[in-house]
Amino acid sequence: MPLYEHVFIARQDMSPAQVEALTETLAKIVTDNGAKVEKSEYWGLRSLQYKINKNRKGHYSLFNVDGPAAAIQELERQEKINDDILRSLTIRVEALDAEPSPVLSRRDRDGDRDRGRGDRDRGDRGDRGDRGDRDRGDRGDRGDRGDRFDRGPRR
Repeated sequence: MPLYEHVFIARQDMSPAQVEALTETLAKIVTDNGAKVEKSEYWGLRSLQYKINKNRKGHYSLFNVDGPAAAIQELERQEKINDDILRSLTIRVEALDAEPSPVLSRRDRDGDRDRGRGDRDRGDRGDRGDRGDRDRGDRGDRGDRGDRFDRGPRR
């Protein structure tokens, strides 16, 4: 039977429990149509590259499906009807990978180190180069007042 990888993005205002219930519903649609879900992964709430229907983030989930094309067509039809799903993508593959996806592998590898860090610690900023002294003396002679009125009239 053909093998497929299917990823869908759910709305950001859903809870992870609601996304899990939605995932189970979609998996049931696949199994009812004669296919088998080999692997199901929840990738979490992730930022989108651009806004989709006023959403900046989305809950990502992955299915590895072994079954006929009719099951995938029904799955995609049901996803188009459902307002909770922003986007989906299905790709036919030659073989299904039983290992965790690269998204989960990277999150597991980096998860403990980066968790809760935010933008406070950005590490080495070696790309900035030497910025020199930060004193304001090198901005030219403006007299006693260094404001915009010393530059002359605006046009």
